[in-house]
Amino acid sequence: NEFETITVKVFLDIEFEGEEESKRIVIGLFGKAAPRTVENFRALCTGEKGFGSSGKPLHYKGSIIHRIVPNFGMQGGDTTRGDGYGGESIYGGLFKDEGFILSHNKPYTVTMANFGRNANGSQFLITTIKTRWLDGKHVVFGRVVEGFDVVDRIETLGTNSGTPRMKIIIKESGVL
Repeated sequence: NEFETITVKVFLDIEFEGEEESKRIVIGLFGKAAPRTVENFRALCTGEKGFGSSGKPLHYKGSIIHRIVPNFGMQGGDTTRGDGYGGESIYGGLFKDEGFILSHNKPYTVTMANFGRNANGSQFLITTIKTRWLDGKHVVFGRVVEGFDVVDRIETLGTNSGTPRMKIIIKESGVL
């Protein structure tokens, strides 16, 4: 599938509370499937766009994984509030869904977390199972290509309510 061609790779260096060494997740982004979504995520990984209208950096660095549900996935990227109720895109506020070309048909899919239809900001979701019920509601734009063990470890720190059992920070992020 040409839409699953990786056009750029980015990384999230994850810091587990109380540990010095961070662990890396590498994500391949599907620029042909969702070019605006991919550009938003890529730029939020580098921080190159500076500050958003909220006055907070348009950068994943320093943000947390705020929601982890075992047998589902983990959510992060709330760059403004850190609690799942904030975040903003590089386009100013929220942006529209870019079409639902790809399916949530595999674990380790990277998709936009949103506030409903056409309401994407900076929050993302990494799935740990097949999540087909998200098809047509969330835009798939990438897949984890390295650091599956890190994703799996994060999943073990989740709860049914989604509240993480430990603070998990994106210590650094960027493009490879």
